[in-house]
Amino acid sequence: MSTTTTTENKSFEITKGINGLEKVILRETHGSSVEVYLYGAQVTSWKNEHNEEMLFVSSKAIFKPPKPIRGGIPICFPQFSNLGPLQSHGFARNSFWTIDIDPPPFTPNVTNSVFVDLLLLPTEEDLKIWPHRFEYRLRITLGPKGDLILTSRIKNTNTDGTPFTFTFAHHTYFSVSNISEVRVEGLEKLDYLDNLKNRTRFTDQGDAITFNSETDKIYLSTPSKISVLDNEKNRTFVIRKDGLPDAVVWNPWAEKAKTIVDLGEDDYKQMLCVEAAAIEKPIKLMPGEEWKARLELSAVPSCYFRGKNDSNKVLEGT
Repeated sequence: MSTTTTTENKSFEITKGINGLEKVILRETHGSSVEVYLYGAQVTSWKNEHNEEMLFVSSKAIFKPPKPIRGGIPICFPQFSNLGPLQSHGFARNSFWTIDIDPPPFTPNVTNSVFVDLLLLPTEEDLKIWPHRFEYRLRITLGPKGDLILTSRIKNTNTDGTPFTFTFAHHTYFSVSNISEVRVEGLEKLDYLDNLKNRTRFTDQGDAITFNSETDKIYLSTPSKISVLDNEKNRTFVIRKDGLPDAVVWNPWAEKAKTIVDLGEDDYKQMLCVEAAAIEKPIKLMPGEEWKARLELSAVPSCYFRGKNDSNKVLEGT
């Protein structure tokens, strides 16, 4: 059973997904589509006009609250990883979001796009572990060329004058043909924190990033554009971001994959996480202040990908 909802002359479908969890489906006229679960506001599918899946979801993903969903685009808020007192990656990814039927204007709008607006407000249980009131508004947009855009707006609604700080990431799992045939461009010569070495700070010495072992790095002050090139599929993912100055690059490789219960033993070969994030400098909001960030993902044939990545550093937030 599904229903169709219309907003601003565009429509999306609400239906039941795995284990009866509600999900929203966006479809673009040329054939691309996006699926997002209200649990975690998590995008779990992004397909191009040829019905090819762009995102990785684990073969052992658990679609059962309160477990987070392994794959797609989890939202890490209000804490990235274990950088604070909360559970790893915060509570947004295992919270139930609602459809925002009357959102404030989002600018700029994408012409001829389909989108859904989602809203997260703290529950009483959330307030016990993180005593701050907030509004997190998320617009998920599927553009006319199949681009996927996530626009976040987080507002401090505390009434007692208390500011709060948070760290954040879109933990994007890209689907790749073979991790050994993938490279990441745009992060060369930058400083990074190596999570496998107690977050020791290093400077990248290579050219493009390639993979032959476990990788878990937080790149700092990164450009506004990063590219993931998949040689076997002749596909390039282009990541464009605003308000998200850092970028996490993660692949667990064989030994770590064996220890992750909701990841198939060989799944690491078909996935790569490149995560637009705000980690090194936590975002601070006074009551009434709002933080905005934008992530745009596109996928193009590598033969169409021309030129160098932006050298401009991304803004830390507006």
